[in-house]
Amino acid sequence: MSEVNIPPIPDLGTRGDEITIFAGPCSIESAEQFEEVAECVKDLGLHWIRGGAFKPRTNPHSFQGLGEEGLKIMKAAGEKYGLKTLTEVMDTAHCDLVDSYVDGLQVGARNFQNFSLLKKIGQVTGESKKLVLYKRGFAGTIAEWLAATDYLTAEGNDNVVLCERGIRTFETATRFTLDIAAVPVIHKQSLYPVCIDVSHPAGQRDLVPALSYAAIAAGADSIMIEVHPNPPVALSDGPQQLTPAQFAELVERLRDVAAVFGKTIV
Repeated sequence: MSEVNIPPIPDLGTRGDEITIFAGPCSIESAEQFEEVAECVKDLGLHWIRGGAFKPRTNPHSFQGLGEEGLKIMKAAGEKYGLKTLTEVMDTAHCDLVDSYVDGLQVGARNFQNFSLLKKIGQVTGESKKLVLYKRGFAGTIAEWLAATDYLTAEGNDNVVLCERGIRTFETATRFTLDIAAVPVIHKQSLYPVCIDVSHPAGQRDLVPALSYAAIAAGADSIMIEVHPNPPVALSDGPQQLTPAQFAELVERLRDVAAVFGKTIV
C-alpha cells in the first residue's frame, strides 16, 4: 500500500507574539471611577484603556453616557497614566469630536452595517492612521464583515482590528454565542488582526476567564475585557464587569496561558 502524503495543517492562529488587552468600564461614569481603572491597567503594565462616552442602549431610558464630558475624562486619565484610549463612535456627527480626544475609534455591533459611519471614520482617520476597532454585528456573517471593512480602509487607513463579540443564536445560557472559530477563519481569509470581546458574549463575570483562555488558544491578537471599580452599582452591564482585583488576577493567569503559545500580554 502506497504512503499517502498529507500536507501539514496550516498555522492560522497567530499574527504576532504579543496579545493586546483593551480594558476598562463599559461606560465612563465619573473621573474617579475611570481613574481607578486606569491606575489598575497601568500598574499591570498594559497600554490601552477603553470606555464608553456615547452609549448605544436598547432602552432609550437607560444611561446614555456622558458624551463629551466622558471624552475629557478619558483623555485626562490617558495622559495621567500614560495609556492609549479607545471609545465607540455612534454617529457621523461625532466622528471629528471623538477623533480629537482619543487614540482609537471603535465601531459597535449596532453600527456594523452603518456604511455612512464607516466611511466617515475612514475619512477622519485616513491621514492619522489611528486604530479602528470594528465589531461584528450580532447577526452578521464573516463574509459581510470582511466586505464592509473596505468602507473603513478606502481612504487609506488599514490600521483596523476586527472584534468578535458574540452572535445571537437560540442559546440563552450566555448573553451571546462567542464564535471562537472567527479567529482562525479571519486569519485565513485576511491580514487583519482579530480581537475577542469576552465580556459581551459572557454576560456574567464568572465566564470571562474561560472565554479569555479560549481566545488566546484560538490565536486572538487582542482581548477586550470590561473592568469597573464597583460592578453592582455600574450604570451599564454591571454583571459582566470584573473588579480591578479580579482583573489583575485574570491578567496574571492570561500571561501564563499566553506563554504556552510563546506570546506575551501587553
